[in-house]
This record gives sequence, structure tokens and C-alpha cells, in this order.
Amino acid sequence: MRIVKKNFKVLFLAVFVAAASCSFTTKEFQDPDKDKLLIDLIAYVLEKGHYSPAVMDDAFSESVYNDFIEGLDPVKRFFLASDIAEFEQYKFDIDDQLKAKDLSFFNAVYERFSERQMDARKTYAEVLKKSFDYNEKEVIDVDYDKSTFATNKKELKERWRKQLKFSTISNYYDLYEEDQKKLETEEGFTVRSEKEIEEKSRTSTLTSLDEYFEFTDDLERHDYFAIFLNTVVAEFDPHTNYFAPPDRDRFDLRMSGKLEGIGARLQKKNDYITITEVISGGPVWRGEHMEAGDAIVKVRQEDEDEAVSIVGMRIDDAIKLIKGPKGTKVILTIKRIDGTLEEEIITRDVVELEETYAKSTVIEKEDKTFGLVNLPQFYFDMDDYNKRNAAGDVKKEIERLKEEGMEGLVLDLRDNGGGSLRTAVEISGLFIKDGPVVQVASSGKNKEVLKDEDQSITWDGPLVILVNELSASASEILAAAMQDYKRAIILGSKQSYGKGTVQNVVDLNQWLRNSDVGDIGALKITTQKFYRVNGGSTQLEGVKSDVVMPDRYSYIDIGERDYDNPLPYDKIAPADYNVFDGYIDFDAAIAKSNARIAVSEQLSLIDENAQWIKKRRDEMEVTLNFEDYKNEIDARKKEGEKFEAINKYDNKMSYRSLPFEMELMKRDTTLREKRKRWHKSLAKDIYVEEAVNVLEDLKLNNIRKNKVTEIKN
Repeated sequence: MRIVKKNFKVLFLAVFVAAASCSFTTKEFQDPDKDKLLIDLIAYVLEKGHYSPAVMDDAFSESVYNDFIEGLDPVKRFFLASDIAEFEQYKFDIDDQLKAKDLSFFNAVYERFSERQMDARKTYAEVLKKSFDYNEKEVIDVDYDKSTFATNKKELKERWRKQLKFSTISNYYDLYEEDQKKLETEEGFTVRSEKEIEEKSRTSTLTSLDEYFEFTDDLERHDYFAIFLNTVVAEFDPHTNYFAPPDRDRFDLRMSGKLEGIGARLQKKNDYITITEVISGGPVWRGEHMEAGDAIVKVRQEDEDEAVSIVGMRIDDAIKLIKGPKGTKVILTIKRIDGTLEEEIITRDVVELEETYAKSTVIEKEDKTFGLVNLPQFYFDMDDYNKRNAAGDVKKEIERLKEEGMEGLVLDLRDNGGGSLRTAVEISGLFIKDGPVVQVASSGKNKEVLKDEDQSITWDGPLVILVNELSASASEILAAAMQDYKRAIILGSKQSYGKGTVQNVVDLNQWLRNSDVGDIGALKITTQKFYRVNGGSTQLEGVKSDVVMPDRYSYIDIGERDYDNPLPYDKIAPADYNVFDGYIDFDAAIAKSNARIAVSEQLSLIDENAQWIKKRRDEMEVTLNFEDYKNEIDARKKEGEKFEAINKYDNKMSYRSLPFEMELMKRDTTLREKRKRWHKSLAKDIYVEEAVNVLEDLKLNNIRKNKVTEIKN
């Protein structure tokens, strides 16, 4: 897996994921050297199948050079400046080496990195033998992008000392706080001395590093070669990845399905393992332990005394520690999005898939009734599409809501990372008579227009679609189509995720008919690009909301634009489509919504919180003086108290499940608890409140609503 920092974003499920091959030629590859064979084969597949193959020149070479070194040593705690000076000879030659199947650059860096790792084991053990002086006034700059490599081993050791003190001061603070709480609650309790706390915190850091290097000891040359290959292919675009055989089925790193774990989806960003999504119904969700954006910094099993730091660890290795059998407990040290540290005890369980399906609720506001359908992803049965899929389920939910007399519909696509394109097209068709939904351009530059052919309309009333920065891929196709048709008002973040590409997974073994090198893995390759019916791409630009509302991610870089090497935004000719002409006051409804948002105290507080979070995340200097460290945490907690009001908001609307679900809940207490939790969350949701306000403002022209104004392009 590529470990360049900006490419540790969540890998959202591609709109198409096919284990099938691209149709190239019958060319065979027979090089007995597995590494050279892989280079040759991957280069061939990229050249023939990638939507926009990168030019392998000196600029390409320089980018691979920088990214591979940064990927191996992002914190600059292994390589010396002299090592980098030696590697410089390869900076502009890697493209030529790849074409010649020459591994000189990889071999030089890998061998030196292995040496420096052995040096590092001696260094941290030596540093951690001595006590840290927390009375000393010093700081560490954690903006590693701007730091240079150490010029000698003495300077490198000093860098290790600061980094280790930085790691240990959080342990020291936790132990100190633990004693202070016991002093208040346990009669006769005696706090530990500063010396005892310092020794225990330092021992904990030592144990964590020992565990980390035990994991790295398990890595072999082929593991690092896979990292190198991913560095190369990621220069084409961030969603093109090489999967070594063990990783082929784990490219989205999901902890869901029938796996026994905590019920969260993870990604690696910089050195941190971060929560990208809490799976409804899972252990984390049930205990309200964590939320998206939180980072897991330590893991401790219930039968162990010491926690293992997973900062800097490979994500697969971290997941192995976090997952475990149903019923067992894992203790996680969590770094919240605001920087505070907390410990959570989670009982592992089988993570359920049911909450990935569409669900709905009836919203009652005064004497009016509205409906909301929440769609977490665009799912379908890969063996038989005609079985359960997102389009069929959404249609059923809408029909049930119509029976309850809904006057307007909210379709919630927040946090929906995509899925099946076909279901997105079919769901679009529930709201329009017929017409194009999305344009798809393939690597051969041929354009295909995917249309809704069914002239029936399931819902022709007011429609609002909720999106946020994590609404991606198929979500963006649906939202963009409804925006272009002026069928719905899009409400949410400034723009959605911006993933407008399609990937296929290609089995590389199909070209090895006469080879005995064994399984060589697969390549996920970008083969197509999406375009809206108005001709604009959703790539990078995403879907810009008609009504923009601030949220906690407003000032944080999230989305395709934050990747390295994304494909560019561009436009093609628009399709012929008919704008929905059923609204009397579409633009007026948007204007009224913006006016409400401008004077909302709750949204003002949310925006202030978003700026505060951004400020905290941008702080690169951390004090290593304990008193200052403690005071900063206390001040941060106090500052954060004002934002607690965000979660106490009441939108003054009521929510109830549909009759069929009420019957199910009589027998299913888990479902009853899930819906109770969901409705409680919706009652605090100002975005749903504003969506309903917009539905009230949208007036239908009952005479003309089924007519259309044809646009000729």
C-alpha cells in the first residue's frame, strides 16, 4: 500500500469493481524474476488500460523518488542527509530503470532503510534508558514536511529523543490524571511520585516501540517492493493500486460484513489510524465510543497490562490488533478530533450489514408530514442484481412514505461513498419522467450516456437532497443529475467529495500461462470518468450545493482534491435533457434558505467550532514541558465546552418509523434501539430541519409540473 501521507485517504468503493480483466491482447509474460516480471506487466496494463496514462519521463521519475523516500520515512527519523545525497543519483533515472526492468533505485533505498531501522532500534532503546525532564522548557515541531534529514547520527539521536518525549508525555499525562481522579473518588488513595509516573510512562513507550518493530521485523523484501510498486502506479492517479496476493480482497480496508471487530472503517492518514465511518449497529455505534475523525493511537487487549502504540504502524497490522473474537474486549486510546485523549473499552461483536441498507422515517412538523430516506451506499447483490438493491429499496421506502401522506421528501446521501452506478441511475429515474442521468467516458475516449428509460415517476413532489464532503462517486452522480434537471435542491457542504472516476480490478495472473512464479496479485486501475448531463465532470469539483451549510469539516481538506495526482476536472458536450418544470419558486426557495442560514445561531456556532478544529489541527508546535502541556489541555477542554451546545440542539420536529417497521420492532429489540438512536440524532440535526424548511418553501405548479421545457444542446 502506498504510504505517502496525502494518499492515506479512505479508498471509497469504486462505482464498478470487477474482478474481471480488461480486454488487452493475448501477450504473455515469462520473466523468471518475479519483481522484473511485475514491473513489465504492470507497465503494460497501465499503458493499455488506464484512462489517462502518465508520461514516464524525468518529472515522473522525480515524483516517484520523492514519494518513495517520504513514504518510507515520513517523520525523517531513519535516513540521514548523507543517505539522501547518495540516492540523488537516481532522481531522474527511475523512469528509464523501470523501462529496462532495472531495480537499482529500489535496491539501494531498501538496503539502506533496513540498515537504518536496525540503527533506530538501538537508538530508541538507549534514549529510553534515561529519564525525561518535564520541567525543561522545550517544544517539538511536528510539521515534518518542513523539516530536513539529520546531518549526522548525533543529530538524529536528538530528534529521536524529542519524538520519544513527545510520545511519552501523553502517557505521563494519562497516569497523572488517573491518580488525580482516584484521589477525588477513593478514600485513602496515595498518588504516585513524579519519578514513578515518569518511569512507567517511559516503559510504556518502550513497550510500544518494541511491539512496532516486532511487526516491521515480519516484513520481507517483497512487502517493501509492493510499496514501491504502489508508489509508481499512484503517479497515474490516487485510485490506481497494486494488490499483492494477500491484499487483493482488502483494498477498501473495511471492518464490516461478517468480520468480528469493533464496527468502524479505518484509514491511515500521516502516521495515524483514523476512523472514517462508524458502522450503525456495531459495538462502537452502540456504545457511542467514537466518531469519524477520531484517531486510534494505542491498543490494549483485556488480558494485557501494556498498550501498544499503533502510530506509524501499517494499517493491516493495526487492524489485526483491533479486531478479535466476539465477546472479547479491546481498550483503545483515542485522540479526538479536537486533540484530547480518551480511553474507550469496546466489546467486540459480529458487525452487522443491515444498516448499510436504505431506511426511512416519517417527519411531523406542526400539521405537516414529510419523509426522509437515508441511503448509506448504493448496494446490490453481485451474484444477482435482481435481488435486493438500493434502487428497489428506495422505491419501496418512498411508496410507504406516500401512504403516510408525506408532502415532501428528503433524500439523505451524507457520508455515502458510492457503489453501484446502475442503482444511482435507477434511483434518479424515480424522480424524473425519463432522460440521461450520467455520461461515462472510457479510456478509448468513447462516450456512453446512461439513461432512465422508464417513464413512470415514483415521487413527483418537492425533493431535497442532503450531501456532505464524504458524499462520493455514485452519490455525486445522483445529486448532480437532480441538480441539472432542477428536480431537487442540493443542501449541505460547499461541495461533495469529487471522485469522478471508475476503477476495475485486473487479475495480473491471466498473462502467466507458462510461468511458475506463483500468484502475483492484481492491479486496480482507473478506466473511466464520469460527466454530468450538463457536460461537467464531478472529478475534483464534486457537486456544489445549492444551499451551503457549515459543518465541522468546513475548513479541513477532505476529498479527491486532497489526494496526490488526481485526474483533472474537464468538460465534454452536454447531453440532451429536459428540465423539470414543476416548481413555481425554485430559486426563491434557495434564497429563503440562505437568509435563514445567515441568521442561525446554531449554524454560527457550528462554523465557529469548525474554525476552532482547524486551528487545533494546524498547531505544529507542541510543548514538552508537563505543566504547560497540562495547562494547554485544560484550556482546550474549557474552550471546547461552549461547543457542547451543538449536541443539545432540538429542531422541534418529531420522527416515527413506518407501520411495517413498528411491527418488526415488537419482536426485534435491537432494531427498536437502532431506530430510537437514529430518531434522537435526527432531532438534533439542523440540516434535516433546514431541508424540511426548504420542502415547505417549494411550491408545485399542479398544472405544469408534469410538463417540461426541452433544452436543445
